[in-house]
Amino acid sequence: MGFLDTQYKDSNIIVVSLEKALNWARKSSLWYMQFGLACCAIEMMATAASRYDFDRFGIIPRSSPRQADVMIVAGTVTLKMATRIQRLYEQMSEPRYVISMGSCSNCGGPYWEHGYHVLKGVDRVVPVDVYVPGCPPRPEALLQGFLHLQKKIMNESLVEGVDPTKAVVIEDQGGENVEIKNVDETEEHKKAQIEFPQQDAHRKKSGS
Repeated sequence: MGFLDTQYKDSNIIVVSLEKALNWARKSSLWYMQFGLACCAIEMMATAASRYDFDRFGIIPRSSPRQADVMIVAGTVTLKMATRIQRLYEQMSEPRYVISMGSCSNCGGPYWEHGYHVLKGVDRVVPVDVYVPGCPPRPEALLQGFLHLQKKIMNESLVEGVDPTKAVVIEDQGGENVEIKNVDETEEHKKAQIEFPQQDAHRKKSGS
């Protein structure tokens, strides 16, 4: 019998494609950059503490962007901080992923409407893979975001021209009621496509 005709029942041999093996290794060892911008960072730290324990998923904090795979943008992104976030993202090695955590990071939150200094969504400066809404989102919602990011990584392909899966929004209604949507299905992401606050000043004054 040849190699392909053999059924390995009671052994430690696994037959899998190289693409799946690489994706499995990537999704099982996600190192996120250790920084926070505002109050959502407290929930991020709580998720990494002993109660929720990020480490059991292979999710480990790193202090250098050159050693990180994931950037968690946790909190309000000001226009001054936006360029710094973009620089940190560019220093991360490929493949790299971004999780937008909280309403302020997703679409500016309440500070964008009443301030001139807040960026209306971090996706204006870096591409976002998973959106986690909330003010602030609970640790369970951030964990759900990472689980969906792992699922997204497993669907990646090394073949050129194969599009990755769309970015998603994790909607945590409390308890086990968690809903996952594509970004083009959510009103929050549609509202995030408006211009910068300075460019919107005339629109606000005119009431349009």
